[in-house]
Amino acid sequence: MKPVFILRPEPGWSVTAETARASGLDIRGAPLFEIEPVEWDRPDPAQYDGLLVGSANVFRHGGQKLEKLTRLPVHAVGQATADAAGSAGFMVARTGKGGLQALLDGFAGRDVRLLRLAGEQRVPLTVPDSVRVDTVVVYRAVPESLGKEDAEALGRSAIVLLHSGAAAVRFREECDRLKIDRDKLDLIVIGPRVAELAGKNWGAVHIAGTPDDRALLALAESLCQNG
Repeated sequence: MKPVFILRPEPGWSVTAETARASGLDIRGAPLFEIEPVEWDRPDPAQYDGLLVGSANVFRHGGQKLEKLTRLPVHAVGQATADAAGSAGFMVARTGKGGLQALLDGFAGRDVRLLRLAGEQRVPLTVPDSVRVDTVVVYRAVPESLGKEDAEALGRSAIVLLHSGAAAVRFREECDRLKIDRDKLDLIVIGPRVAELAGKNWGAVHIAGTPDDRALLALAESLCQNG
């Protein structure tokens, strides 16, 4: 069985690892990032119709300034982000199933003003003509390096789960730095934009049917069982 590498930050790393191990997967890896808050200025919520959010880290690290934005409905990229929004006291208007771009495309033709709360590194979006999106950064991902044992295992062959565009870029950089052969690695990514950011020349790239942990792990289990 190929080892399955998880690279997402905590607390997500431990949650994914626990679920994966319960399914019998050989879990390796460590977070490639540590998430930390940044100082940010809160815009006037009266200027917006809703919040566009692509990560639960917004609600984990946004701080007290989020409290003044709870009147705005949240349009969340997936269920984990929606759950974090609800726990932080926000009303969730929509929960996406095909990535943040698909969620944004659903506003095409409507005169909508959205405030995107995000990290310093984020997936680029194409905004429909009728929609205005302003972006405010509320957290950053501080990069970490791959350990020696992990690098050696990846050089033999592995499956790698990528939960974000930032993880895709960082993992690609680490593979280049350590001269790890990409063609020995199968990637399972959370959405098409993450696949683009990961680049080319991997053994295979599999895109989860829905942007959530469950879909990524189901693909990993299938690859381990069926090759």
